[in-house]
Amino acid sequence: MSIIRARKLAFDYLKMDDEGKVENRSRAVDEIDLDVKEGDFVAILGHNGSGKSTLAKHINAILLPTEGTLYVDGKDTRDESKLWEIRQTAGMVFQNPDNQIIGTIVDEDVGFGPENMGVPSEEIWRRVESSLKAVGMWEYRDHSPNKLSGGQKQRVAIAGVVAMRPKCIVLDEPTAMLDPNGRREVIRTVCELNQREHVTVLLITHYMEEVIHADKVIVMDQGKIVMQGTPREVFSRVEELKSYRLDVPQATLVAHRLRQAGLNLPEGILSNEELAAELEKLRAAKH
Repeated sequence: MSIIRARKLAFDYLKMDDEGKVENRSRAVDEIDLDVKEGDFVAILGHNGSGKSTLAKHINAILLPTEGTLYVDGKDTRDESKLWEIRQTAGMVFQNPDNQIIGTIVDEDVGFGPENMGVPSEEIWRRVESSLKAVGMWEYRDHSPNKLSGGQKQRVAIAGVVAMRPKCIVLDEPTAMLDPNGRREVIRTVCELNQREHVTVLLITHYMEEVIHADKVIVMDQGKIVMQGTPREVFSRVEELKSYRLDVPQATLVAHRLRQAGLNLPEGILSNEELAAELEKLRAAKH
């Protein structure tokens, strides 16, 4: 069953003049069809201005379609009476965790969302504990968020969303402001939530190494979906990705260049370990 389903979804940003008339219309999402199944891990890639963040904001009904439809767990985002249910179903995590963390103590911050939903106190603290444990931050429950590293703050922000028990989490470049260690922490957390808790994940990112464990990769350009498939299928098309001003994982690029130089390596190598194993096979075959 599709938890997210878009049909001919389009969205225009409008620039108004001083009299309130439309001066300029810019199409950010252009007639997209999209199906995300419950429990999937989907990565969305695209250069700046490709429309990926605009699409993400539709899934949480922050933005509503100019044309077409978007359904979240069977609910039309245009239906105002379903807005609260949609936002409970699809939680958002943004680039800057400081914009989502409002509590002075970690456990209070994580409990804020469920409290606003009217969840009973005992259940709130059960959720706080399970959510912080799920992201590996339980031991920091009585710390001030201001004393945490960037990666730790982002994991607390994710815990705050998880505590509201969404079926789906949309992460809009959640590692953009983090160092490499922080990025690894957050992506490991997201993968574990997807695998252990079966939470549907939509990850929007600029970092190619973050998407190699996704079930599906979607590439956007100028508001349209231009490529989609498994990470191996998408990253085997190195030159096409370059035409959309996108990189590929480092191991994929090295393998691509070695293949161009004449080595018999398979398409779509994704990790250093995979590349090393394939090179070892070639070495062994040669001897």
